[in-house]
Amino acid sequence: QVHLVESGGGSVQAGGSLRLSCEFSGNPYSMGWFRQAPGKQREKVALLASGVLNGYYVDSVKGRFRISRNTSKKTLYLDMTNLKLEDTALYYCAAKLSREVDFNIWGQGTQVTVSS
Repeated sequence: QVHLVESGGGSVQAGGSLRLSCEFSGNPYSMGWFRQAPGKQREKVALLASGVLNGYYVDSVKGRFRISRNTSKKTLYLDMTNLKLEDTALYYCAAKLSREVDFNIWGQGTQVTVSS
């Protein structure tokens, strides 16, 4: 069984940086970060499969965000740099237990607000 606990959200000025953390239990097959802004669909931001180091990113965050995992601490991270106003959203950690399913295990969400 997988459980997710997120932290690290907050308010930051445009151009600033922020690290999101997601503590997990169990053994996820894959994990990732999603976000949802008001009036918009939930969006995949970054994904990281188990056993790999390189993540996959939505075009809008490439070069600015980096997803990583510390297996000893059982924590998934999202390091965000050069934050933009359009990055403002509720960010969710997500996991799934196999490749055959969609992401279906979610954290509670953590708000990221970027101001000018």
